[in-house]
Amino acid sequence: MRGSYDVVVIGGGHAGAEAAWIASVLGMDVCLVTMAHQAIGRMSCNPAIGGLGKGQIVREIDALGGIMGLAADRAGIQFRMLNRSKGPAVWAPRAQADRQAYPQALQELLGRARSLDVVEGVVGEILVRASAGASNARAQSVKGVVLEDGRGILAKAIVLTTGTFLRGITHCGCEQVAAGRLGEPAADRLSDSLRSLGFELGRLKTGTPPRVHRDTVDYNACQEQPGDEVPTPFSMMTSAISQPQVCCWTTWTNARVHEQIRANLHRAPLYSGQIESVGPRYCPSIEDKIVRFADKPKHQIFLEPEGADDERLYCNGVATSLPRDVQDAFVREVPGLRHASILQYGYAIEYDWVPTHQIDSSLETKLVEGLFLAGQINGTSGYEEAAGQGLIAGINAVQRLTARPPLILGRDEAYIGVMIDDLIARPPCEPYRMFTSRAEYRLRLRADNADQRLTPIGRRLGTVDDARWDLLQRKLKALAHIGRVCDKGNIDGVPLKTWLRRPEADVRSLADALQRANGRASFGNSELEQALIEAKYQGYVSRQDRQIERFRKTESLTIPPGVDYRKLGGLRLEARERLSLLTPRTLGQASRISGVTPADISVLAVHLSAGS
Repeated sequence: MRGSYDVVVIGGGHAGAEAAWIASVLGMDVCLVTMAHQAIGRMSCNPAIGGLGKGQIVREIDALGGIMGLAADRAGIQFRMLNRSKGPAVWAPRAQADRQAYPQALQELLGRARSLDVVEGVVGEILVRASAGASNARAQSVKGVVLEDGRGILAKAIVLTTGTFLRGITHCGCEQVAAGRLGEPAADRLSDSLRSLGFELGRLKTGTPPRVHRDTVDYNACQEQPGDEVPTPFSMMTSAISQPQVCCWTTWTNARVHEQIRANLHRAPLYSGQIESVGPRYCPSIEDKIVRFADKPKHQIFLEPEGADDERLYCNGVATSLPRDVQDAFVREVPGLRHASILQYGYAIEYDWVPTHQIDSSLETKLVEGLFLAGQINGTSGYEEAAGQGLIAGINAVQRLTARPPLILGRDEAYIGVMIDDLIARPPCEPYRMFTSRAEYRLRLRADNADQRLTPIGRRLGTVDDARWDLLQRKLKALAHIGRVCDKGNIDGVPLKTWLRRPEADVRSLADALQRANGRASFGNSELEQALIEAKYQGYVSRQDRQIERFRKTESLTIPPGVDYRKLGGLRLEARERLSLLTPRTLGQASRISGVTPADISVLAVHLSAGS
């Protein structure tokens, strides 16, 4: 460990790993501070990567030069493309991963980084200095950190990615343990340091289900859920998935399970008053499901292996903080789990977070120059959401140090852009989770074209190397060739580009048609699939492009910093308060703030026009 670095990253989870990696790729001297080196990239909840909305984020991370997709491709033990029965806008890659192999892959990739030191320890304090010439909003700038053992590290920029460790407390029945996750200590002093710097902190909650021994499950009572016959990788740099794949299974809760849970709700921390913070709406505990959806006779459970040779099955769908004896009782009422042996009981965890009105669209805090926040500290849940923020925070830490403008992805450019804009314009009051429904331009923000959307941006920034860039150029060349053939070719007198819109047109038939029309069939499956999507949905895509153009006009109206909304006549009191608190970057972002009406936006637009 040296005494001084360009960038210090606090936390070795999925956000911290991406931030440290990308800052190093961009030529910075980086220090990653984590409690334990072997815990970097640990999958504390379900060992799975991707899913609805999340798989698109992983592809976007990869397109910008991040490492989550590469690690998932190495560690994945079951790959599935979700939502194949629906339109391509909501297709989403997902992989069940080996919980031991994934962090090992991530650590090995980080080991290749230039000028990246990993320091084991716990940060207790963030040091700041007065910012020379800074605005009142950022009167302080980062100076470094002090570890709890007294060691100090100077830094020009800091990326804070604490996950659930800030004053973390685990709950299992009435038992409460100070912990960042099961068996690992919490970080208490860092919360105090943030408060001393003027930050407002809140409390959130998440949870995890029990794990059962695979040899104690009656698989005949469950439904097998195989993966895709030909796995689709996350990373454009992965040519094929070679490791053996496994099966998952599904089962259901029933009335007996629900009775056990209802009879013990008074012992559930969520209902006894022991937990006061807010949990995730879209990934609720099983006790919350039973109460909120009392009319539902059953809830689906996914039994997912935690590794190719791991004895543990993750019971996805029954996150709980009920006491151990209640978990024993209700788990064994589930079909297939009558004789199940629970290896790890479910638990809930409460932790501190920093409400997001205190950061801007670059993920830099408004109070301290050079301090960036990423991951669950910003109120999100999920590995993918954290990694996407970590990548952007790492890039923007370097952009600040090199006096270049921050990377701010638009809602029309990436799911990562949608997520960060949501966090800024509508600060969450519960853990935020990405869904395809959050993206209004999802037909353009598909998983298959993430490289075309974002790799050119990464190339300009310096995060994309020659090998990745050359792959994209070959893909673009192949798509252009397919397009030219489709423009000229025909099948039974029908123009090929018209025929492609028919329901019976699929990748195989497109390949056959191209071979007949062009005498070659050497295009890759991904290029053929993307060409088919573009042809089938050309009308919808064109209409969405027009919507995007209108959207960009409002987004191009920048709001200069320092606007005093309290002095703008015509704005309602609520609008003045919300705009002053959130300080939107553009008129479009202002329009998405809860409590700001179209009439308020009209007043603001007039003011901006007068100012120009």
